[in-house]
Amino acid sequence: MAPTLYDEKPNPGDLIEVDRGSYQHWAVYIGNGFVVHLAPPSEIAGAGANSMRSVLADKAIVREDELWDVVGTDKWSINNSLDEKYTPRPAKDIVREAQRRVGQEVPYCVFRGNCEHFVNELRYGQAESRQVRKAGETVMYTGMAAVIGLGVVALAGTFFGGKKEEKEKNKQ
Repeated sequence: MAPTLYDEKPNPGDLIEVDRGSYQHWAVYIGNGFVVHLAPPSEIAGAGANSMRSVLADKAIVREDELWDVVGTDKWSINNSLDEKYTPRPAKDIVREAQRRVGQEVPYCVFRGNCEHFVNELRYGQAESRQVRKAGETVMYTGMAAVIGLGVVALAGTFFGGKKEEKEKNKQ
């Protein structure tokens, strides 16, 4: 299921993906124009929403804010694409649990407990972050490519370097 463009009205329990450029911020829509999301303790609605502080913090506050204050001028979409993998909880349960958690300070880790983990746990009961998984895959792919590249260079050095040393030795 592809993300829905931001001109569509979200329903309670829908996940909102906000494009912050270098990362995605996530919230869960609870109705009446409001969302619940994780924010660093120093962040106030609408001010600093694009800040990298949100990915560097070690604690976060569960906040309820107006959708437009969280989104600002960034592009956003309804993204319930994990519906294909997990069965969503009933919307009333998602909203009730999200509102119950508002005001809580929680540990924050970009790799194990970020805003995407938080909203997926609310909607599906599974804390998952595809952007972390994609970043890990990119690092693994890049790392593997670097190792393969170094291996090719070393192998080439063995073949070509060895022949050069042999030629030098034969000249003497």
